Amino acid sequence: MADQRSAPATGTALSEREPQEVPTAIDRYESPDGAAAPAAPVGAADLVEPAVAGEPAIAEESVVARAPRPSALARRARRVASRAATKSGAILLLLAAWEVLPRIGVFDRVFVPPLSEDLVVWYGLLLDGPLPEHLQASLIRSLSGFGLAIALAIPLGLLIGWYRPVADALTPLLEVFRNTSPVALLPVFTLILGIGETSKITFVLYACSWPILLNTVSGVKTVEPLLIRSARSMGLGPVRLFQKVILPAAVPAIFTGVRLAGAYSILVLLFAEMVGAKAGLGYLILDTQSSFRIPEMYAGIITISALGLLFNLLLLRIERRFSTWRTT
Repeated sequence: MADQRSAPATGTALSEREPQEVPTAIDRYESPDGAAAPAAPVGAADLVEPAVAGEPAIAEESVVARAPRPSALARRARRVASRAATKSGAILLLLAAWEVLPRIGVFDRVFVPPLSEDLVVWYGLLLDGPLPEHLQASLIRSLSGFGLAIALAIPLGLLIGWYRPVADALTPLLEVFRNTSPVALLPVFTLILGIGETSKITFVLYACSWPILLNTVSGVKTVEPLLIRSARSMGLGPVRLFQKVILPAAVPAIFTGVRLAGAYSILVLLFAEMVGAKAGLGYLILDTQSSFRIPEMYAGIITISALGLLFNLLLLRIERRFSTWRTT
């Protein structure tokens, strides 16, 4: 029978000793000089559960790298705020002066009330006053004349700019009327068409037609001749040449005239509504000024300014949509 070896007196039996940990590959890693490197401490990354089989593991570092850094977001916010302040700085300065100067006595508050008082009156007119009625009347007249001017002036401008015989026949007449102020012809429109809606819409139509017509003619005539010769050398006929080359090249100039006409449609309408009208923003301004309701007069002026600004922004968006082919 084999001899049974006993454990040392100072120790415990081998079967009673605690199990020893088996060194892993990381524990067995040796440094280049031959000495065994100490085991790496267990961190939070070592406690992450392994990925489920069949699903790719997403490294925590990649998620953190994809997330936007707060510093980058802060820089972007500061850049946007700086750009907005630069573009609207002059307007904000004007509004601040309108509010402060009457309060410190530079202007008489009776004739130039502070902006905050005018805005309070404007809000009251909008909710319970006649402002919506006047605004609706002005919008109908302005948009009617403006739309008719676009429908008539753009085709006529394309015809004059593309066909020389038409241009030679109509250019002298255009030169006569383009140098005559539309406001000077307002009494003529009133005498011929009366003081109803027809005279006001026709007056807006006449005033808006000139910037659209002249810019359309200029846009067609200033198309690059080399571009036209290249298109003709490729076999494009007159119709296709006009459709594919002339009209797209003239779009920026046409929209410049349309934007100018949009501003004219509101400005000249004020003169028309001050003569024989019973509704409209021009009538509101004239009536409040004659009855010395100064804050209401400024409320009408603010409405016209806001309407013109919104109209111009809308036309800019439409222009960008039709001019997406242009390189910026």
